Amino acid sequence: MATRQLTSRLDQARPYALGVFRIVVGLLFTCHGARSLFGVLGAENAGGTVAAGTWPGWYAAVIELVGGALVLVGLGTRAAALIASGAMAYAYFTVHQPEGLFPIQNSGEGAALYCWAFLLLVFTGPGALALDGLFSSRGDENEETEHKGSAPVAA
Repeated sequence: MATRQLTSRLDQARPYALGVFRIVVGLLFTCHGARSLFGVLGAENAGGTVAAGTWPGWYAAVIELVGGALVLVGLGTRAAALIASGAMAYAYFTVHQPEGLFPIQNSGEGAALYCWAFLLLVFTGPGALALDGLFSSRGDENEETEHKGSAPVAA
């Protein structure tokens, strides 16, 4: 009985936990972009920034800044997370993976974690506390209500 009550309470908090997860991941990712583009927050290369238009560094930094900010506020979350996830997969396989097979060997833990965290947000959506919820149409809310009663697919 106590386990069922605990599970019920945790399920009620799920959208908020997901929202906080999204906010933290978005904030951290935004900081990476700000560091690379503007030289703030502990700039890489001893205070230098990525030269504008250079491939792939500048484009990655723009994705980090803009994509991270969109995920942070929960606006266009799924699309921004998909692009950010792809950017981190690209970074992992082109920069880190050639240095070693496993992320612990090639210093690619950050890229791998961001890739999978953003991919999770693609499938789960933004959770609570997102601007996406403010712009959803009334029809979307009714559709979500209809699907709330259905059980998730279990493996």
